[in-house]
This record gives sequence, C-alpha cells and structure tokens, in this order.
Amino acid sequence: MMKAIISTSILNGEVHVPPSKSAMQRALALALLNNGETIINNFGKSKDDETAIQIIKDLGADVFIYDSSIKVLSKGEINPPLIINCNESGLALRMFAPIIALSGKQVRLTGTGTLNNRKIGLFEDILNALNVQIETNNGFLPLTLNGQMLPTDLVIDGSKSSQYLTGLLFAFAKSVYKPTVITVEQLVSKPYIDLSLQLLKHFGYNVIHDHYCRFIISPVKSLVSNYTYTVEGDWSSAAFFIVAAAISGDLLISGLEMNSCQSDKKIMEVLNLAGAAFNIKNEGIEVKKSDHLSAFEFDATDCPDLFPSLTVLAINSIGISKIKGVKRLFDKESNRASTLVSEFSKLGASIQIDNDEMIIAGGKMLIGADVDAHHDHRIAMALAIAGLNIEGDVIINNAESVSKSFPDFFKILKDSGGAVSLNNENITHE
Repeated sequence: MMKAIISTSILNGEVHVPPSKSAMQRALALALLNNGETIINNFGKSKDDETAIQIIKDLGADVFIYDSSIKVLSKGEINPPLIINCNESGLALRMFAPIIALSGKQVRLTGTGTLNNRKIGLFEDILNALNVQIETNNGFLPLTLNGQMLPTDLVIDGSKSSQYLTGLLFAFAKSVYKPTVITVEQLVSKPYIDLSLQLLKHFGYNVIHDHYCRFIISPVKSLVSNYTYTVEGDWSSAAFFIVAAAISGDLLISGLEMNSCQSDKKIMEVLNLAGAAFNIKNEGIEVKKSDHLSAFEFDATDCPDLFPSLTVLAINSIGISKIKGVKRLFDKESNRASTLVSEFSKLGASIQIDNDEMIIAGGKMLIGADVDAHHDHRIAMALAIAGLNIEGDVIINNAESVSKSFPDFFKILKDSGGAVSLNNENITHE
C-alpha cells in the first residue's frame, strides 16, 4: 500500500493530459476486429490500457509497441484462450465479452481487485438472447461464455451502463449479414456512445441511430485493411487539474480536443457555472485560481466520472451545490457516493445524499486528516487536489490506485508545484 501526503500548495506551469483510455481501449478492440494493420498514435500507458493490449494479444492480434505508437496486426478473427483476465477494467469486460462470444468457444472471463465486486448480471439477459450460455458467480465474476453469438434484433436496458451497448455494437458491426437493430431503453452516458460510433465510423463500419433509442447496424461488404488512429487527450483526467488550478494555482492544460465528444468535457460548463477564471487558447486551457467560486447545480448523470472532481470544486465554492446523478456512482471501483461522503467528511466537508442528488455545503476550509482511496483511482485524485487548499496535511492511503487511469498523476502534480510526498515508488513514472 502506498501513502501520499499532500500539503497546501500553489500550482503553476503546464499539464499535458494523458491519452483517453476510453478511446484507446475502443481503438484496440476495433484494431483486433480489423483484418490488416492498425497504427495507434499517442497511446495510453495506464493499467486499463495495458489490460486491453494484453486481451487483444490473447485473442490473436500481434502488437508492436514503439516510442510514440502501437502497431496492431490482426486477421480480424477471434481465437480466445480458455481464460481472459480483465484485471480491474469494467470497460474491457463489457466491451470484449460480446466480441469473444463471436468465437463460439467456451471462455472464462476473470478480473482482479475491485472488478470482482462489480455486478455483471446484465450479461445474462443480453447474451442469453443471442444464443450464448452464461454462467456467473451469483451475478459477479468470473463470467463463463459458451456458444457462438448470433446477432439478431435485440432490446436491452441502457440505464446501468453504456459499455454493454458499445460491446454489442462492435461485435454486431463485425458480424451482421443483414441490417440489425438494437433497441435501447433509458440509455445513459450518451457521449460515450458517440465516442463508440465515432470510432466505428473511423474503422469503416456503418452504424446509425434514431435518437439513441434504435441503433441500426448494417453489414459492410469490404473494409480498408490499414488504419491510423490518434488517441485524443483524456477529459476525465484533465478535470482534476482544471479544478486544482481553479482552487489553487495557474495552469495551462494542454493535449485536449475542444471538439471532443467525451462526456467529461462538460467540466467546462461547470467552470462557467462556478464563475471560475479560465481562458481557452490555441495551446490549451488556462485556468487560474479564483478569489470567489460560486455554488452550482449540475446534472452529471451522463458524466458520472466528474463527480469526484466536482465534489472538490463544490467544497471550495461559496454556498450549497447540488450534483445530480448519484445513482450512477454505486457500481464503480468503489461505491463512490458513500466513499465521497465518508472520506471528505473526515476532512470536515458537509456532504449529504438525497435520492439521486449530492448536496455539498461549500466555503468552509477543510482540515487535514488520514483518508483512504478505497482502491478507487478517481477518489485518490480527488482527495489529492482537495489537499492543495486545506489546513494541515491530507494523508491518502491506497494512493497507488491512480495507476489504473493516470500513472503519472502524482509526478505531474509535484512537478506543477504540488507539495507531494510518497512513501514508496509503486507508481510508474514515464
């Protein structure tokens, strides 16, 4: 276990954000399905990215890693071993399971750490309807697939996660022989589906939707065999440094695509609501510490990964902030709703949950304390940036969890002026 100690700091300089693991993992899956060569530039190096790379290698692709790019050679065929390890990546599990089911082989999908505590029961409803026999551990991993998936018109529940739909769209796009429709009820996280559709189009597939309710997947007669894709910067990771600068510094955040369809780009809307001082330039987003941040109300249902960073912003804003979408927090690396309440309460924050809404009383200086990340990368990062504007030190246990998405988080925080002390070097520094 690694501890990180964060003390009051003023940040300054430039932060170049890491590649989006959401885009990276999707690109790897489509590179596996491509019969030919795929070059992926600006590739990610997080644990989730490494997991997806290993999975496509296990499924038959050859992967060559260079300094600034990855080359994937694939025949577009799925040849799984008996066991596939998804480690802690929920996206990898939900996206690759339907793809693996195209093989018709019996495969056991396993995980590690927090993924073993996340419910996967929805697979039974979805894949059983597609000729795939499913076995789970009472709705949890391991997940065993048996039988070849036969794509057909389907109705699924989209209220829990959009990642199931992404996996189905990728598998259907590869395998349908006639136009096929997936009807989705109550779809959440639509921007993540926009990202999936954007990647599908880039790789030559034909998928359209009718107001996100009906997705029509058409067969593709021929695909260009060689593709190049550049992974854009990650707005989820950027949000932490954007908030860090708003409460304690002056940072230029670079490496982001302003026209991105990533859902966490909505952090810019919240900056406006809070009255933060920022300026969008050609080289990036300049964010400066604001003398007076105002309480805000925001619906994060489609961007639940913003909750941790928004919690810190709300704590540092004058008044009562309300963030909607708490129901999306229960099945993350931790139960983020209860984790945010418990850990920030230790620092003196006032946070309450009212049905689907988080209510945060801001404007009161927090006091340092010993806290725990609960093996949740976004909780660790949120606690760290909260420690920049606090009386005393924040001591974060299980701080190594940031490696799931942002291995260099603490290094970059320290290089930007953050008072950071780590009790070991478990985090990889690039």
